[in-house]
Amino acid sequence: MPILYILLLFMFLTFSTYSTSDQVPLEAYGKLPDKSLFVISPSGERLAYRDTSNERDIVVMTDMANGQLLAAVNVSSVKPNSIYFIDENTLIFIASETRIIRGFKGRHEISAAFAYKIDTKKMHQLLIQGYGIYKGQSQLGRVLGISPDKKYAYMPAYKDQANYSLYKVRLDKKRQPKRIQSGTSDAIDYFLDGQGNVIARERFHNKNNLHRIESKVSGDWQLIFSEETEYRTKSFVGITPDRKKLVMLGTNSETGRWAYYTMSLTDGTIAGPIFSHEDKDIESVLTDIQRVVHGVRYSGFTPSYEFFDPKLNARMRGIKKAMPNNSFTITDYTPSWEKIVFYMDGEQSSGDYLMYNKGKLEYLAAERPDIASTSVHHVEKYEFTARDGMKIPSLLTIPTGQELKNLPAILMPHGGPESYDKIAFNYRAQFFASQGYLVIQPQFRGSSGFGSNHLYAGRGEWGQKMQDDLTDAVLDLAQSGKINKDRVCIVGASYGGYAALAGAVFTPDLYKCVVSINGVSDVEEMLEEEEDNYGSDHWVVAYWKEVIAEGDVEEDHLEHISPINHVTKINAPVLLIHGEYDKVVPISQSEDMADKMEDEDKDVTFIELDKGDHHLSNAVNRMKAMREIDKFLKKHI
Repeated sequence: MPILYILLLFMFLTFSTYSTSDQVPLEAYGKLPDKSLFVISPSGERLAYRDTSNERDIVVMTDMANGQLLAAVNVSSVKPNSIYFIDENTLIFIASETRIIRGFKGRHEISAAFAYKIDTKKMHQLLIQGYGIYKGQSQLGRVLGISPDKKYAYMPAYKDQANYSLYKVRLDKKRQPKRIQSGTSDAIDYFLDGQGNVIARERFHNKNNLHRIESKVSGDWQLIFSEETEYRTKSFVGITPDRKKLVMLGTNSETGRWAYYTMSLTDGTIAGPIFSHEDKDIESVLTDIQRVVHGVRYSGFTPSYEFFDPKLNARMRGIKKAMPNNSFTITDYTPSWEKIVFYMDGEQSSGDYLMYNKGKLEYLAAERPDIASTSVHHVEKYEFTARDGMKIPSLLTIPTGQELKNLPAILMPHGGPESYDKIAFNYRAQFFASQGYLVIQPQFRGSSGFGSNHLYAGRGEWGQKMQDDLTDAVLDLAQSGKINKDRVCIVGASYGGYAALAGAVFTPDLYKCVVSINGVSDVEEMLEEEEDNYGSDHWVVAYWKEVIAEGDVEEDHLEHISPINHVTKINAPVLLIHGEYDKVVPISQSEDMADKMEDEDKDVTFIELDKGDHHLSNAVNRMKAMREIDKFLKKHI
């Protein structure tokens, strides 16, 4: 382990180009990462990554041995959000965009997969709407397996409106896909045996609230699991190496934590929990391109991994021990696990890619080379007790060189709301800290990652106890003298944007200013839009009703928790930022809030991001949002 520590220390000394006294410009935080999505070929001899530096957007492929450039493809029209190798010559890009589907109303968030051949330098889309499949569908980026000869991908798609099937798709050229498994209207997933044969399928019937798993035995479907539920409470995420069992994630009744189980494809027998911890949830599994599960990733402020292989467990413990305040995310690995690519951020790292190879960590690249390790502000854990006695885990990003006393502060609730923050490089939090603000990130009740009790305590508490947790975080830090209670602004995106607006109306004297990015202002309207999009029987609608109001949705309750109905109470200036093409939270949520505030002669600024999406994935829009927020904060706090 000392060798790893020395190597990492050397890396920081070598690649730091600024002193701690240097002021990092806003542009370094607001731009997209220079390099990202690092992946490695099965042999470990080739590397690929996305490069958005110098106003370009390309995927670069190199030879690891000699650094030779193998290919560079312009992906500005595709904008991939994930990449992976199929073999030494073939990569798949998964991308998404918001656009119109001809013949269908409105804009849609479209995902698609593209195959790229290094030798021919050619790329083509794998599944195309209306080309052998139903034209009115948006999710065409899922790859469930690869043929043994690596010539075909197996992908699900609708044949028509009522038949979700499995297709065999050429990886070398554009050809109409071949349907290999006819589906049903309620099919949602398929599992294969590695040879291209379907061995199980998952179904969920929205009207009947029926979740089922069927195993294919001697050519016939056999029901092995059935549960009546408004939305799925168990997640089937892959298969075991022997292809005889499905891997299922579900709640451990003894610990209240998400754990790893297996389900026999023969008779549906559930075994486990196999991976389970009292203080950690399993938040994802590590699978190969055939969906074989090799290990799990646990939740936590600094997430950890566990594998079936004891050597891999020892390797991860060693890396974690060397840099305990950093998050290590596995981005790719060779089939033998001899080489592992990591993304690291957190303590003294604005985002770095490393590769484990033969007992050493090799430096690959900086995600944000303009932000040196010495310019990264410290993030530490913090816990306070809410007014009803509940413990709320939190994070504080502390401005470098500042005493934790009487600081101006930014309260930054996360989105979701069933998600959580990590000790990581958060570009907004780090920018705020660079301006001298203490950044507070409470993991309010309703956040995931801290067990089912913490999660379910937020059900039905939008604008109520979940909001009280945010208020109590400010009051606790103010009482202890760490922050100046007269200089606090709340900034949030998505659900965090809702929380920011709720703070403005329910605690109008607590915040000096309010920023809502792609936030919800009208909860009743939000639910109506979900019903319009999915239908009243859909599990998505049932889920939101449960999260927002514990299933008992009363109109007066939704009106009460909607900030748009209480704008007369607002005292603080409000900045609303929203993407024109946001398909998660429609821009009308901010437009209507701005109109209502203007009608009441309140101080409101509304910024529309041209063609912007929910995640500010466009470089121009992200920079514009950061500049507007910076200007707003300087004026009001």
